[in-house]
Amino acid sequence: MFLRLDPFLLSLIGTIILATFFPCQGEMVPVFKALTVIVIAIMFFMQGARLSREAVVRGVMHWRLHLTILCCTFVLFPLLGVAMHWLMPHAVTEDIWLGLLFLCCLPSTVQSSIAFTSIAGGNVPAAVCAATASNIFGMFITPVLVGFVLVRAGASGDGILPIVLQLLLPFALGQILQPFLGQWALRNKKILSLTDRGSILIVVYTAFSAAVVEGLWSSMPISELGVIAVLDSLLLLGVLLFTTYGSRLLGFSKEDEITIMFCGSKKTLASGVPMANVLFPASMVGSVVLPLMLYHQIQLFICAIIARKYSMKNQK
Repeated sequence: MFLRLDPFLLSLIGTIILATFFPCQGEMVPVFKALTVIVIAIMFFMQGARLSREAVVRGVMHWRLHLTILCCTFVLFPLLGVAMHWLMPHAVTEDIWLGLLFLCCLPSTVQSSIAFTSIAGGNVPAAVCAATASNIFGMFITPVLVGFVLVRAGASGDGILPIVLQLLLPFALGQILQPFLGQWALRNKKILSLTDRGSILIVVYTAFSAAVVEGLWSSMPISELGVIAVLDSLLLLGVLLFTTYGSRLLGFSKEDEITIMFCGSKKTLASGVPMANVLFPASMVGSVVLPLMLYHQIQLFICAIIARKYSMKNQK
């Protein structure tokens, strides 16, 4: 299997190794943050440009799919997290458990959910709507869930404007220009897919660099990191199984199943870290976000493998 690794997976591994030994820091941090914003905006612009108006309307109106994804994100995850904590309360320290439960309350990612859905041949218009809605609703739902699950309260919704400017606006502009760019975008679909994958690599490098600079590899023993990684993996596996087989039991199509699986199993690092800074004391933030940082990397690796397998099946 390792001899047949997809170049994209190898790129992910190389990106993490690069961030570990040569993390982005100092004056380069704002440069890479700006670059991340740009590539994500380009990706959403091209998504809008190559999607027909009819497809977008179908995606927006697919309320059963959106409700299913929101339930996976904000109901299934917290229930699984609480169950794991009840079954294994002493597996890690209490601060780490707080981080795992906080992870379960977060909204989905946007760019990687849509990129993997696109690579796997899922319902991209619905993924755009569902992943974006998850982040917008998450600004309000996550603090409530954190207060309920962790017996904490209070948060702000300052993250909504960046979502609108970086995601919805470029997508809307792409849709406006779709009659002029649509056919060109479809003809160059393979080349434009590099935008999706490139955006993920840049996000991974930027996020992992921040973790390394904050002392990811020195803040705790490797053995405890391994336990956290196992718990993260069990959580992801449980959600992937629920979303895959649950969507089939609910009668969704294969395209919708792919969308539910990718959008319903992700957790956002970009929104999670700022939320943690608001919801937790400064002394706890490092421990709280560590499970999220590891989960973020694990979900990218696992979902990249799954997306590639779906893509290979579609090409047969």
